[in-house]
Amino acid sequence: MTNSENQPQQEPQRQPYYDEKTEEKYEKEDEKREEKTNRDPLSSIAWALILIWAGLVFLAQNLGWLDQIEFQAVEIEGIALTGISTWAVIMIGAGVIVFFEAIIRTFVPAYRSSTGGNFFLAAIFLGIGLGSIFGWTLVWPFILIAMGLSALASALIQRR
Repeated sequence: MTNSENQPQQEPQRQPYYDEKTEEKYEKEDEKREEKTNRDPLSSIAWALILIWAGLVFLAQNLGWLDQIEFQAVEIEGIALTGISTWAVIMIGAGVIVFFEAIIRTFVPAYRSSTGGNFFLAAIFLGIGLGSIFGWTLVWPFILIAMGLSALASALIQRR
């Protein structure tokens, strides 16, 4: 055996997948994304408000305040109103908060970003809350209409 057979063979040096310019480009994009998330506290504020809202609703329920505004099962023009539950109030409030976040993101340039998901989530929250009060047969068509309108508004606003 010769010496060259005993020594492990070294693999040839491979070139990186991308060059320095591409690396710099990715670093700049990461910095921009990080800067935007650091100066855009809107999502954090919205979720904090949802948690505060849920806490206030549970506190009101525990203190008996929600019992004063609850109503018995009533039928108005064929629509059965089943009453307001704690979770329905929480979901309606969460839907309103997420909806306002989406509105702010749509119209305030400093916070502008994609809002389709926010409008969709707001419609889901509102649908769950209102569906437990008015019944799904009445609420789900409005959810579809609202989601369609939000998609249309998003498309028209982005075209400007």
